[in-house]
Amino acid sequence: MALAQPNPGSPARTEDRGGTPPQQRNTPPVRGTLATTACMETLQVGYLHAVAAAAGCSLSQPFPDNGIDWHVSHGAPGHTVDDEVTVKVQLKCTYQIAPNPPGATFSFTLDNAHLVKLARTPVSVHKILVVMLVPRSQDDWLRAGHDGLDLRYCCYWTNLAGHPVTGRRRTTVRIPTSRIFDDRALCGIMARVGAGGRP
Repeated sequence: MALAQPNPGSPARTEDRGGTPPQQRNTPPVRGTLATTACMETLQVGYLHAVAAAAGCSLSQPFPDNGIDWHVSHGAPGHTVDDEVTVKVQLKCTYQIAPNPPGATFSFTLDNAHLVKLARTPVSVHKILVVMLVPRSQDDWLRAGHDGLDLRYCCYWTNLAGHPVTGRRRTTVRIPTSRIFDDRALCGIMARVGAGGRP
């Protein structure tokens, strides 16, 4: 497909040199009317897909959703329990917790019914909770450049097997800040599960 080239000296030439045309510098994009929470769900799914791709994992989505968002599967010759192991993943996303939280953990609240599902033990297929922290404004979710796409901010994971219900309707759990959810973390989870252990 042929693309028309701008005439030399036209305003579009500014973009060719890596700059932004003056009329676009302070003009925010006109975003769609989809609810912010729905957009947050889409963003965290994009994060999960990127991590799974880099880890060499396949993804499937249970239908209908019964409290678990995704099944992530990993095949490797080193697995001893099966040639391919699967972990169930529940995704959560919030802008109410500031990025790069201080300390060893941060608090996150779950409905008790949801916690009971994630905390059940023993299980045949392990479950993990993945919590994504995002900026409040969609303007700050992405930064794109010639060297990559920066997706803000971060996902953290935990295994809640055996966690007690402590609140009347909701329970606060602690998410370790050391457990950043990336491809290396996912490969480690799968290696432990593939050896017959917990995530």
